[in-house]
Amino acid sequence: MSRINRLIQKEVSDLFRIQTQSMPGTLITVTSVTVSPDLSIARVRLSIFPSEKAEELLESIRSSAKTIRYDLGLRVGKQLRKLPELTFFIDDSLDYLERIDSLLGLNDK
Repeated sequence: MSRINRLIQKEVSDLFRIQTQSMPGTLITVTSVTVSPDLSIARVRLSIFPSEKAEELLESIRSSAKTIRYDLGLRVGKQLRKLPELTFFIDDSLDYLERIDSLLGLNDK
């Protein structure tokens, strides 16, 4: 399962890297992928910079999930028997850590 998670993470990251080349100042990182045991759903967690655009970009990504899945299928079709449905979520753990650091006064250096 971890091999499948890493494969999907690598390929989806590459797809986002290609798509964001035309959007200067925007960075979308796939922080993790978790595929269900029956390979029906893949939960893709994204870190989006700048975070002010996160919700807007997430909605755009969710609306084009079928296209992203199709492109992913072209890349990994020979390696996977079944391609899972992709669901996208924002991974706000970095924002959370930054908030904790600021509350603790660790960013004042």
